[in-house]
Parts: sequence; C-alpha cells; structure tokens
Amino acid sequence: DYRILVPPHVKSIRCLPFIRLCTSSLILQSSSIPARMLCQALLRFGQKLVRRRKLWQPLAEDEQARSLNTLDLVALGVSYTVDISVYFLAGEVVRDQAGPATVICFLVAGLSSVLAGLCYAEFGVRVPHSGSSYLYTYVTVGELGAFVTGWNLILSFVAYIAVVIRAWTLALNNLFRNQISQILHGSISSHVSLIFAEILGFFVVGPMFLLMELLTRNVRQLSLVTKGFTLVNLLVVSFVIISGFIKGNLHNWKLTEEDYIQAGLNDTSSLGPLGSGGFVPFGFQGILRGSATCFYAFIGFEYIVAKVKKAKNPHRSIPMGIVISLLICVLVYFGVSAALTLMMPYYQLQPGSTLPEIFLHIGWAPAYYIVAFGFFCSLSDSFLGYMFPISQAIYMMAEDRLLFPVLARIETGSYAPMAATVIFGIIGAIMAFFLGLTNLLDLMSVGALLDYSLVAFCVLIVRYQPEGKNGGNEAQVQEENGGNEAQVQEENGGNEAQVQEESGPAAEKLTLQALFFPGSPTPTPLSGRVVYVCSSLLALLLTLLCLVLAHWPGLLSGDPGPITVDVLLLVLITGITGVIWRQPQNSTRLPFKVPALPLLPLLSIFVNVCLMMQMTAATWAQLGVWMLIGFAIYLSYGIWHSLVP
Repeated sequence: DYRILVPPHVKSIRCLPFIRLCTSSLILQSSSIPARMLCQALLRFGQKLVRRRKLWQPLAEDEQARSLNTLDLVALGVSYTVDISVYFLAGEVVRDQAGPATVICFLVAGLSSVLAGLCYAEFGVRVPHSGSSYLYTYVTVGELGAFVTGWNLILSFVAYIAVVIRAWTLALNNLFRNQISQILHGSISSHVSLIFAEILGFFVVGPMFLLMELLTRNVRQLSLVTKGFTLVNLLVVSFVIISGFIKGNLHNWKLTEEDYIQAGLNDTSSLGPLGSGGFVPFGFQGILRGSATCFYAFIGFEYIVAKVKKAKNPHRSIPMGIVISLLICVLVYFGVSAALTLMMPYYQLQPGSTLPEIFLHIGWAPAYYIVAFGFFCSLSDSFLGYMFPISQAIYMMAEDRLLFPVLARIETGSYAPMAATVIFGIIGAIMAFFLGLTNLLDLMSVGALLDYSLVAFCVLIVRYQPEGKNGGNEAQVQEENGGNEAQVQEENGGNEAQVQEESGPAAEKLTLQALFFPGSPTPTPLSGRVVYVCSSLLALLLTLLCLVLAHWPGLLSGDPGPITVDVLLLVLITGITGVIWRQPQNSTRLPFKVPALPLLPLLSIFVNVCLMMQMTAATWAQLGVWMLIGFAIYLSYGIWHSLVP
C-alpha cells in the first residue's frame, strides 16, 4: 500500500539555506585548494543529511477499497492500544514507582499521548500517504531526522516482541500458580535455576515464528481471529473494572505506617522501599517516573494513520479516530489501575505480578482463570497485530534505501517475505532474555517519546513555511508544474534557486523589528528560516529546562542557583515563543489543524522531554547502543544509496 514516487529526473534538492550560506562563505574565504575541497565535501555531506522527500499526489484509490469509517478507526485504535499492557503494566508501576497514584500516572501519560495524537492528526490530512512519523519527518526536516525517527520506530516494535515473549512466560508461570519456577528453583542450585528460568522463554520462540508464517499467508483468516481476540479482551477488561468497584476498599488508597507494620513488612524506624504511605507513597517524583513507564500503553494510535488509504473520509475520520480512541483508552487504563489498587494493597504486589492474581487475593478463584484466558487472548492478538507495522516500517525505509534492500523484498518467493520479520524477531527474542520487563517497557516508551517530539517539532515547522515547501503541498505544486521546476534546477545546477533566494522575497533584511512585526501577511523564505532556527533553539532550551527540573537537587527548597537558571530559561523560552507566534502562518486550508499554535506543539515537546528525563541511565545506555548501530548502518550504506537526490 505504500507508494511514494520519486521523480527520476531530479538530481538536486534544496538544502537548509543557512547551512548552504555558511558553508559557501567558508569556501570563499579559504585560499588553499585543499581547504576549498574540504569545505565543498562538508557542504555536500550536509546537503545529504537534510535532503527532503518529494511527494507526488497519491494515486486515485478505488472507492470500494475505502471501507473504514470513523467508528472502524476508533475500534482499530482501541484494539491496538488496549493490549497486553493492561494485564501487567499497572502492576509494574504500582509496586515500586507510584502506588495508588498510578491512576494519575495514566492520566498524565494519556494527556501526553493526546497532544502527540493531535500533531499526528494534522499530518494525517496534510500528507495523504500511508505512512508514519518516519514519512512525516522525511518531508519536513530531512533524511537524518527521518532515519532517527524510523530507527526508533523499529526499536519500539522489536522491544514489543520482547515484551510479548516476557509476557508469555509470565502468563504460563502464573497459570500454573508459579509451579514452573518452584520446580526449577527447588531441583537445582540457585544460580543454574535462574538461567533455566530465563531459558523457559525459548519455548515461546517456536510459536512466535509459527505466527509469523500465519501472518504472511492467511491474512483474511487472521483478521477474523484478531477481531475475536479483541472482543474477548474488552469483555475481560470490563469485568475487571466492574469487579474493582464491587470488591474494592478505599482504605487501600490511604495506607499508613501502621498497616505496613501489621503486615510485618517494616519496623517503625523506616518504611524503606514501600514509600511513605497514603495515596502518593512515592511522592511527585514517583508520579513522573510512573508516567514515563505508563506512556508505553498509549503508543498504538499511530496505526490509525497507516489506514489513511482505507478510510472513507480520511480528512475527518483520521483526527476523530485518533482523539476518540485515545480518550477511551485513558478511561480504560484509569479504571483498571483503580480496580487493581482498590482490591489489593500495592505493597503486596510482587515483581512480575499480573492482573489475574488480584482475584486470588480477594478469593475469586474462578475469575482468576477467566482473566487468565483473556490474558492469553490479548497476547495472541497483540503479537499478530504488531507484526504488520514492523514489516511496513522496515519496508518503507528499505524502499528508500536507508536500510538494505533485501528487507523490502516482500513479494517474491516464500523466504523473502519472512526476511525482515524473522531478522528483527530474532533480535526481539534476544532482547527478551537479556532485559527485564520494566527495562523493555521503558525502552519502548523513550523511543516513542522521542518520535512524538520530532513530529510535534515538524508541525511547528511546516505551519510557518511558504506554499509548496515542506509537507504534502509540494506534491500538488509538482503535479501542476509537471516537474518543470525540478528540471530547471537540474539544468542550472540549482543556481536559479539560489539567485531567487538572494534577490527575491528572501532578500529582506533580518532586523529586530522584523522579528516581532513581519512585513508580509503570508510566510516568506525568511520567516520560514526564522521559525526553523527559533524552533530548534526552543527544543534545546526545553531540554535544558527539563534536565534542571529533574536532576538539580534543591530546586524546591529555595536554592537560588537552580531557581535563577530556571527563570533565565523561562525568559528565553517565552521570548523565542513570542517570535514564532508573530510570524505569519501558512494559509493552506486543511480539514484539521493543531489548535493554539505554537503553544500546543511546544507543550507536547515539553511533556515528552520531561517524561524522558525520568528514564534510568540503563535505559539511555540501551537506547544509545541501538542508535550507534543505526548510525553505523546509515553512514556506511543509507546516506550513499538513498533514492532521494
């Protein structure tokens, strides 16, 4: 379904003007031939990093193929978002991160997802191609940003496979009342038994590849099976929420030190890892840390955008499908976490506890097996549903030659369709045996948060660019002009474009007055560059502000050092935001636009970065290793073989 046509006659692409001008001045100032050659090489390298995808108008789709209405898209988003995480995510956060305040964590994570969903909704109507954050970044900020986004997207999918494998082992162990672990620990030494407990997950790898084969060959039957699993999952989750309000005890939201002492978990001198009691036992920091982990639960809405070619009225149904499905999912996770913390004291949850176990605590043994059955159905549904996005994301990047082309061969023979899913499926299986469940959840969350921040940044950029620049409008311009502009640039080596920028509207002088009182009511090349530079500075300043808020001790105690830094950063952020606010916006009419620009995208970036700052050093180290591998692939292959000229 992914078709983006690149004009074969296009040999050059406009780079960021300020990069070209700076490098050109270095070339002119260099007197020696080696220095000029070096500057020219750096110029060409910089142009490759920021070259943007050119889009043609999408091919006309058969109206019969457009069969999804708004309700269908809402159901799709809910089925992707309310997945296996509803059975174990709350337990992971409740025990050691937030306690009963996990309900607030899901609200914060849901708010961040809604902000990101609004940005995705605008791109869904602006770029009428089946795609994802990878494509949106490619047409807006260039190839390097697109590769980072796509590589993080693949990381999220691969980590999800690892989460599914981990969840299978948890489900099997819990179904047999931990008898598997007890046999392993009781029969051999403690060190060897732990290894065997990890090897237990290998028994899941065989069914995993069997499901891959099913995925690639029996798509119609798979759709019916997936719908059945989703229905069972929603019924079971509804049963859990209703049970929580029937058997719940509000005292579990206001536990005190005496409750811990009576349970024999603490002495009177220190509560240790159990927190300070009450509704927020781990404080405000615990809410932020739990929100970062809970963000994993809301990353499924992106797959609504992938169905843009199947939607009857995508300009209306895509935005509504994203927002409505996210709001429903926020309510579901809020209800499940509330039921869990009301029925069972948070300190009695064990690492790896799942939702069915709370029914053993309240004495409802039959309900335990009912919810466990829903857990298994959700596992199967989640695995089957997430393999398609993996194949699509890898296929898009391989088609653009940012990844090896063998990964894009999905229609030839029996082996080639399996290549991408098998390779990255094996990587996911390896990650499952080396990383814990919480580490995998955090790894998925940080990758998704980074991608969502880039999409919000792209919305901020594209709304202030002149007509025909950045985004889906270029397709219409190219179609109307028949590609003549690209051909002229090819023949003249891009000199005409440079002359226009230096002598046309972009030649207006950049003054302090022009920053706050631009002379044109419509965007110009100069105002577009001002917004680009200011948005980049804001992203940097917001990151610094989040770092100070998260890691500088003494901020709330009145220490003048961090307070002064925060005030200076806020003043700079406010001033630069004012500059962007004063610039003229693109007047292109769209069925949906992100409201309250530039505040809403900036708020989305700020919330996302704040949540990323809560991740542990181990999570950042794992992300760094993944990105180093990606940059090695891009710099050694992708940048030289990219089909974008």
